[in-house]
Amino acid sequence: MVRRASVAPVLIGVALAALAACRERAPVEPLTLDGNMLTIENRSSQDWTDVEIWLNRNHSVRARSIQAGARMQVPLDTFVAGFGQRFDFKRTQITDLRLKARLPDGSPLE
Repeated sequence: MVRRASVAPVLIGVALAALAACRERAPVEPLTLDGNMLTIENRSSQDWTDVEIWLNRNHSVRARSIQAGARMQVPLDTFVAGFGQRFDFKRTQITDLRLKARLPDGSPLE
């Protein structure tokens, strides 16, 4: 009888571990900031075209396309404002980050 009682907690522990392993992971964000580097990941099954990434609503970087499943990295100091001013990562706080693109059927992606 002592053996059966000691097996039950082990079986419960194994069942809980199996449930935890099956848990869905949080989806990775398509835009990730790490220091001065922005990583864009297209985890969809469709290519993105006419890609614009906007930083603080006034600095931008453009790419012709990002293929399905592809990843693109951009240093933040390559973002440029309307009059040619570069983004200064060391002196400017990031308050807004947006991506705009078009899907193959022409619909917008934000």
